[in-house]
Amino acid sequence: LSPGARPFVPNTPGLPEAKNVFTMRNVPDVDGVTSFIKEHQPKKAVVIGAGFIGLEMAEALKHRGLEVSVVEMAPHVLPPFDVEMAMLIRDELERNGIHVYTGVAASGFQEEGKIVELQNGIRLESDLTIMSVGVLPENSLAQSAGIALGMRGGILVDETYETSVKDIYAVGDAIIVKNQILNEDTMIPLANPANRQGRQVADVISGYKRKNKGAIGTAIVRVFNLSGASVGLNERQLTMASKTYKAVHVTANDHAGYFPGASDIFLKLLFNPEDGTIYGAQAVGQKGADKRIDIIATAIKGNLKVEDLMELEFTYAPPFGSAKDPVNMVGYAAVNLMEGFSESIQWHELSKMREEGAFLLDVRDQVEVERSGAIKGFKNIPINDLRARLEELPKDQTIVVSCASGQRSYMAERMLRQKGYKAMNLDGAFNIYNVVKKEEIVKIV
Repeated sequence: LSPGARPFVPNTPGLPEAKNVFTMRNVPDVDGVTSFIKEHQPKKAVVIGAGFIGLEMAEALKHRGLEVSVVEMAPHVLPPFDVEMAMLIRDELERNGIHVYTGVAASGFQEEGKIVELQNGIRLESDLTIMSVGVLPENSLAQSAGIALGMRGGILVDETYETSVKDIYAVGDAIIVKNQILNEDTMIPLANPANRQGRQVADVISGYKRKNKGAIGTAIVRVFNLSGASVGLNERQLTMASKTYKAVHVTANDHAGYFPGASDIFLKLLFNPEDGTIYGAQAVGQKGADKRIDIIATAIKGNLKVEDLMELEFTYAPPFGSAKDPVNMVGYAAVNLMEGFSESIQWHELSKMREEGAFLLDVRDQVEVERSGAIKGFKNIPINDLRARLEELPKDQTIVVSCASGQRSYMAERMLRQKGYKAMNLDGAFNIYNVVKKEEIVKIV
């Protein structure tokens, strides 16, 4: 059995009467939307659900000339991502004219779908609505055959994909698999695991010994000029699983900065600070996000640790990469935390540090501060001037150090700690804080 998954359609008031609402599962669904656009010439579209498919549809409709609004019940777009990484994608949506509503669900449809009502009272005009709020396993055949089902109605299978009924096997989006990282049941409706399972079950049926080793959930989406890729677990999932973890953020070029065309990759790694187990990663960038997440996915599949990321060896020439790849860099940053070379705080912990009286230090060059602004309350001392201006810093307060990406602030942190100061690095530094807390960025004239 490989029945796949079907779109989940919520029981929203007014939805059955709507004549302009579509779901997306297959090519005929796309043809249906295309025909509707040609026949009715819609001007405004609403996409309900800001997951991978929802964002792809939002971009496609925008390219067709429609005014597009995206509605997401979760606090941010791309719920599999952590908020600061998702905000990079939201900014790209808004730069391209997409209206984004998060933390709110559609509560009703009026006028045969022409009006989409949101929980907060906002009413959106819609000539065309795409429902993209997740999928459910297509389990009707399995149910009628008496096959055991599990979580969310998924088909239960063993390590060889055999169901509860002897000699009936199942693969793909409809089955329950093991999350390789947590060793817990989950459902990961993605094309790569489904195709891999198809090959494996064919081998099993042919008499070869194959076992389903689980899945880690590696995915990517393109949103206009950016790509967002992820693998493994996010912070919410780790918290729910009661896992101890730390995060590191690195901003690095996709290839050597002095070679034309380099662009930033924002890369986040989540790991166990005690044994170096890699829990997950997220990357956002114009180019190269796919490569870095594929590498980290391979590391997770191979049970490598964060210290192994430092040792990975990549092809290098200036058009293709850097001598220290972003994957190497997150490995270095993670090991620095594990071995006590650095102590960091996350962007969401800065307000508490402020309240506790921390001294805030920005070591970017003055021209950077004037061009991009500064985080409210930070004193600017460029790193090249720091040794000569140590008397301006308090020894009886914790010093939180920031720069653009976190690299220079790490160097400043090391310098200060060697001089007897208590210093901590703002992980991700200005680049990450500026994405999530724009209201706290002040212009320096």
